[in-house]
Amino acid sequence: MFLVCGALPLAFPLPSTGQDDRPLHERNTHDDLGISAIRPQEGHFVELPDGRFMVPYSVTIPGSDVVFEMVPIPGGTFKIGSPSDEAERNDDEGPQVEIAIEPFWMGKHEITWAEYKLFMRLDEVFKAFNTEGIRQVSEDREIDAVTAPSGLYDPSFTYFAGDDPATPAATMSQFAAKQYTKWLSLTAGGFYRLPSEAEWEYACRAGSTTAYYFGDDPAELDDYAWFADNSDEERQEVGGKLPNAWGLYDMHGNVAEWVLDQYDESGYENLAKNLGEPLVVNWPTKANQRAARGGSFEMSAAECRSASRLGSEDDAWQSEDPHIPASPWWFTTEPATGVGFRILRPLREPSDRAGKEKFWGADHPSIQRTLRIRLENGKGSLGIADPELPEAAAKKN
Repeated sequence: MFLVCGALPLAFPLPSTGQDDRPLHERNTHDDLGISAIRPQEGHFVELPDGRFMVPYSVTIPGSDVVFEMVPIPGGTFKIGSPSDEAERNDDEGPQVEIAIEPFWMGKHEITWAEYKLFMRLDEVFKAFNTEGIRQVSEDREIDAVTAPSGLYDPSFTYFAGDDPATPAATMSQFAAKQYTKWLSLTAGGFYRLPSEAEWEYACRAGSTTAYYFGDDPAELDDYAWFADNSDEERQEVGGKLPNAWGLYDMHGNVAEWVLDQYDESGYENLAKNLGEPLVVNWPTKANQRAARGGSFEMSAAECRSASRLGSEDDAWQSEDPHIPASPWWFTTEPATGVGFRILRPLREPSDRAGKEKFWGADHPSIQRTLRIRLENGKGSLGIADPELPEAAAKKN
């Protein structure tokens, strides 16, 4: 049984219905998806102050039969990080900081290969469009452009731990994960993004304050996670272990998950400076060292704790990539082989496209330079993402 959440105070406008006269490619086509006017009789839901309810929902990715599921997460406050006396604690897990979290929906599962390969196929689709001179990235549509990841020069790096459609996708960069959320948002409707580090840990804990969302005993982790002791060195099908109290699967293990934040070895000192913001994020200021959370199939039980953190190291994670510059979309080397992501949809989304681009785009000049060079050399491709893309892409398959 899932928890039933009560009404929560919200100091912002709620999604509303009504006619949308904007051009189709500018519309949010499911503003009220996941919102019910009727109180659910069972299952997990979040009651809103206006008497409506956030409920679970599913979406079929346009142009496919692939479905993803979203779970409502209530707003609240919690302390990010671990207490000083937690077993196996690392210095980067403190100091603990109390953070207020607004309600959101989160992916029930990590993004799978079935989902991510739909995005990967756009590389050939966009190149075909460019050859034919159709759906070009004109100045007035530049804001709708996404970069499709380059084809894998050696799939054995990415797929050595399996690429079954029901297993979590992995080895993509944080930038590639953000571009996926942009593509999904502009084609399926809604506003999807990566979670902040605080949102991720809040969702993982689901109200718990223990080392894992089920308690403190790592001997119980086998029931809840795929990790080094039970994974057979492979990524496993999502949803195969027990969920947390809010219905989220694989928050411990399987793959670690990208979040929006810069990883900081000093812990949460910089995060504490942003407590006045509606969304508390340690926004990246350098290209390297982005944060991933949750541990993976390659990691120990201690590394899968709710507070455990992983910081990316581009040079080490791309050590087997022969290209110069190395790919902005892919990593090749452990532990990146165990890093993927899951998506979040906030109840309150940015009011304009510039605000959304902050969550989707290349956020550092060096990433932008690498993208330009790789695209100029035909490694990866650029194209328009909108509701018409799936039909146009289907004609190229």
